[in-house]
Amino acid sequence: MLKVLKFGGTSVGTLDRIQNVANIIKKIKDEGHDVIAVVSAMSGETNKLIEYAEYYSKTPKADEIDMLLSSGERVTSALLSIALNEMGYKATSMSGRQAGIMTDNAHTKARIESIDTTEMKKAIKDGNIIIVAGFQGVALDTLRVSTLGRGGSDLTAVAIAGAIEADVCEIYTDVDGIYTTDPRIEPKAKKLDKISYDEMLELASLGAKVLQNRSVEMAKKLNVNLVSRSSFTPEVEGTLITKEENIMEKPIVSGIALDKNQVRVGMYGVTDKPGIAASIFTSLADENINVDMIVQTVGVDGKTDLDFTIPTTDLQICKKVMEKFKTQAENIDYNEAICKVSIVGVGMKSHTGVASKAFTALASENINIRIISTSEIKISMIIDLKYAELAVRALHDAYALDK
Repeated sequence: MLKVLKFGGTSVGTLDRIQNVANIIKKIKDEGHDVIAVVSAMSGETNKLIEYAEYYSKTPKADEIDMLLSSGERVTSALLSIALNEMGYKATSMSGRQAGIMTDNAHTKARIESIDTTEMKKAIKDGNIIIVAGFQGVALDTLRVSTLGRGGSDLTAVAIAGAIEADVCEIYTDVDGIYTTDPRIEPKAKKLDKISYDEMLELASLGAKVLQNRSVEMAKKLNVNLVSRSSFTPEVEGTLITKEENIMEKPIVSGIALDKNQVRVGMYGVTDKPGIAASIFTSLADENINVDMIVQTVGVDGKTDLDFTIPTTDLQICKKVMEKFKTQAENIDYNEAICKVSIVGVGMKSHTGVASKAFTALASENINIRIISTSEIKISMIIDLKYAELAVRALHDAYALDK
């Protein structure tokens, strides 16, 4: 069996932790599997390199930033290879270039275009454990080093697993799998054995931080079986993220997600005319502001109210954009004291009463719902921030997710 393993910054954060990763790889190799490990930079290393660059310039060239930041992952890959060789295992480190990873030319946020697996296949045939520096590739046109942006090492691992047709891609973090909700909020949260790509995508986009949704999207596209597990408790099986049809027992609700990074923007007394909403949301899109939930009331006397939510991190840019619409609304306000709580499950497609159970659970705790948004496998609700954790626990109990 060929396994692609990915170890994040926390898992390789110190020399002792790199040794721990070497021990995990040793065990898997001893079980008779071929191994390609993809590694991140040691935790804190990337931020340190950014600080070094900013000492000279607040706006350094993007391709030079890529050259600089990609070094962090190469350091980790070399150290892990040295550790494994010292333990008597044949290991070789590879940069993104040596692993055949070609990207587009969008430096600092490049997308993988193709992977030539020739060198990796040759190294595996020669009995090597391969350690690939994650988060990087080579730009097609310039052949300069490129980096993949946030979650880039996860993307590297999934893309390699797809290209080389690995049996599984295991993502090692400091969490031992995907839980029904954040165990720090609800101690009764249970670890899931399996979850579908679509459910994981919803949970990742709704605030669950275990996996990046870009990597889950790629795993779904390339049909790669993903496993989320911990490098600190490698004996725990973790959670398999796979196709929906590979899951026999589909629970109605798989998990509860909480996102506190939300602001509700209210535009009241907006001139109700064709094109006004298009104009507002085009202006927001032009500034790369990700609008989430939108509610518009029925127009009365030529006026309408418009509510929508955005990430807190986009608030200042949003306020600038809204300046040009001040004359077209009687009032614009911003409410940061809100959060989004969501329930996710593929079983919702074939069951009735899922929404009413959620609304009843929140009503029983006197929690008022401000905005509701639904999809085939998700119900999201905007509520007051002060009720965030109470809402998560109430919903977790309502669907008996601890059972």
